[in-house]
Amino acid sequence: MKLCIFGGSFDPVHEGHVRVASRARECCGLDRVLFMPCSLSPLKEQAPSVSDARRCRMIELALKGLDWAVLDRTDLNLPPPSWSWRVAESVAACHPGAELFWLMGKDQWDSLEKWGRWRHLANMATFIVYHRGGAPDPREGVRAVFIEGDEPASSTGIREALRAGVCPVPHLNPEVESFIRREGLYGVPRGMAEK
Repeated sequence: MKLCIFGGSFDPVHEGHVRVASRARECCGLDRVLFMPCSLSPLKEQAPSVSDARRCRMIELALKGLDWAVLDRTDLNLPPPSWSWRVAESVAACHPGAELFWLMGKDQWDSLEKWGRWRHLANMATFIVYHRGGAPDPREGVRAVFIEGDEPASSTGIREALRAGVCPVPHLNPEVESFIRREGLYGVPRGMAEK
């Protein structure tokens, strides 16, 4: 089984995340993509702006009907800090014999040397690196597949659109947007009806 870990804050998850995962699935013949919300990364100063439970619920809504994509709470269930190599070890232990992949953006690829035990992670998984042009530099002895695209969606842009009162928000799954509005997340007044 080809199993891909797609970790991120997913704050919030958006249609771009799903499109990138789908593209990786097609390019690499993946059987399953694990959408894995992260707790606080050792390399980030700011925690996600909504609770783990709410981020998980949004992922479940975004993945509804996709048999190849599932929510995975492995990272959230491990004791902090959130080290990627520990996540990969845990997933490998739960799926013996699976061929592991790790989906990331070019920004993460460029900072890979800052990750704890990144060579150990590289020995366990093939990296799938999504980039928007300007091919990433390969690393000697590291298995990687580079996928170019022009995905415009970003969680930052979606949070800004929500705060600005945009409705509907482009690139945001309608069920996820309804949940955000019902729960009053990202500066939207709780229970705010959609226009």
